Amino acid sequence: MPRLFTGLELPAQTGLHLSMLRGGLKGSRWIDPENYHITLRFIGDIDDRTADEVADALSRVRRDPVEIRLCGLGSFGNGKPHAVWARVQPTPQLAELQAEQERILQRLGLAPERRKYMPHVTIARCKTASNEDVARWLMERGDFQAPPFKAGRFVLFSSRASVGGGPYLVEEAFPLAA
Repeated sequence: MPRLFTGLELPAQTGLHLSMLRGGLKGSRWIDPENYHITLRFIGDIDDRTADEVADALSRVRRDPVEIRLCGLGSFGNGKPHAVWARVQPTPQLAELQAEQERILQRLGLAPERRKYMPHVTIARCKTASNEDVARWLMERGDFQAPPFKAGRFVLFSSRASVGGGPYLVEEAFPLAA
């Protein structure tokens, strides 16, 4: 039973910019640059038949390439940080691509995503990092920016049901070219 999600890959140059943020945050596990991505929609563990239906339905998406800008950093966690990430500047094109995938997956009978979509690239998982350590790390690097890029495709990723952070495999790729 594959664990799937859709996302956008990052160019190697963008990964290099993000990898320069690594370090300086005790109690964190850094994501390997080859596993950086922007999640569009987490699907979860599904059977092979449903996975084939998902891939088939996603193959009908017709959208133009999406410009991506990374600017700023943040963290997730209520009371205790569990991840630090680079912010992806929201755009109407990115929101429309994500919303279309949400509609497609719901039509296939998958449960709707409960969380509001917030585009980001996870760069570290915080295991024992304190709020103070994360706040200091963010303050020291908070003006982060990377050169913009065009995402020319989105992909269907699979992952092992493990700790998170990869490795991720590209199961299918779907061009963005209306």
